[in-house]
Amino acid sequence: MQIQINTDHNIQGREALAERLSGVVQGALRRVSDNITRVEVHLSIESGGRSGQSDKRCTMEARLEGQQPVVVTEHAGTLDQAVNAAAEKLLRAIDGKIGKLRDKSHRAGQQPEVPMESPEG
Repeated sequence: MQIQINTDHNIQGREALAERLSGVVQGALRRVSDNITRVEVHLSIESGGRSGQSDKRCTMEARLEGQQPVVVTEHAGTLDQAVNAAAEKLLRAIDGKIGKLRDKSHRAGQQPEVPMESPEG
């Protein structure tokens, strides 16, 4: 799973932040990572650097093999909070999409389009 971090010009320490956030994304999506080819993370501060309650935005886009991208957005008071919440939201969205694909394949009597998860999690 490839992870690409994009930030706006208001965010400082981009390289260190990107490395740290890549670890967060990998950890959160570990269980479904076999189904994901790429995750793009877009971080921005909507207030232009002025402090605000929920001015940090994180949008994550996951590309699943042979499927349309799954996109979620989260706003929070800090970038870490926004990334963590977006990663959890993305995991739930991917789980839902995988579940629907399995149900559809099962009803059609076909093999699932996505691999079944191992019992280890």
